[in-house]
Amino acid sequence: MKLHDVAVVGATGMVGRAMVRVLEERRFPVNKLVLLASETSVGKEISFQGKPVAVQKLEPERFKGIEFALFSAGANVSKEFAPIAAKYGAVVIDNSSAFRMQDDIPLVVPEVNRKQIFRHKGIIANPNCSTIQMVVVLKPLHDRFRIKRVVVSTYQSVTGAGKKAVTQLEEELAGRTPKEMKFPHRIAFNCLPHIDVFFDDGYTKEEVKMMQETKKIMGEPIKVTATTVRVPVIGGHSESVNIEFEKKVSVEEVREILQKAPGVVLQDDPKNNLYPMPITAHEKDEVFVGRIRKDETVSNGINLWIVADNIRKGAATNAVQIAEALVLGR
Repeated sequence: MKLHDVAVVGATGMVGRAMVRVLEERRFPVNKLVLLASETSVGKEISFQGKPVAVQKLEPERFKGIEFALFSAGANVSKEFAPIAAKYGAVVIDNSSAFRMQDDIPLVVPEVNRKQIFRHKGIIANPNCSTIQMVVVLKPLHDRFRIKRVVVSTYQSVTGAGKKAVTQLEEELAGRTPKEMKFPHRIAFNCLPHIDVFFDDGYTKEEVKMMQETKKIMGEPIKVTATTVRVPVIGGHSESVNIEFEKKVSVEEVREILQKAPGVVLQDDPKNNLYPMPITAHEKDEVFVGRIRKDETVSNGINLWIVADNIRKGAATNAVQIAEALVLGR
């Protein structure tokens, strides 16, 4: 198999480090790995295939000869450097929100809209972590029963807000006052119905992302309403999802479909206390689903519970899967 030169931008962040791990674990055919970050991280070393790789400063010329550039350094960095990397000939897979809703840039979850990968013009967008895990479950159900409306409430790990958020939680749990507050309130023993900024209509940017991105990925005008909540958990996002279908649906059919769905693990035996939890999804690449039951308040309604590791499937793994599809050509 041909080997490829790969760059990871934002390599010292939580998602960047996970990208390096996932490239190694999935045996992506890497020839040369280039790790890029801000000047403050230059010289730090990250292990890859048993060898230390030094982090270099993010500069335009670093993309010479790079075939795949995985970005996870925030929207501002992506807006500046992703077009440069693409101009040098790299396929950019960007984990930020910079390009997700641009019409000419594919927004991809390989299990859902894989064909969009091959319509790129140099940049492919990785969706929001909460959107990714939800649409992996929605797609096979929509194909069978046609979704009318989705109501989702999320319970999102502090890892989704980065290292400072994790530090704040750890400091608070240890009984110390954090030196820097990532959140506007205490997160330990608390829940914050506030992820990203609020808009004038009362929704947060995170909620709007889920509503808009789901429609683009699914390629359908599905009605979605969301409430996103930050919880004191490290290692995975959970979602309570209520789905209303156009066609008659049964719990048994839903279970049968999800049992066979790509990228999905069915954990639905509540009598034996088996259901998805962040602690069991941690460091896994699959999306876990359970607590499947009828919603008796509508004609064709189902409630279910979805959990996934937001750093892996919600970011790093999804990006590497996109690159794998390009390598395979299918």
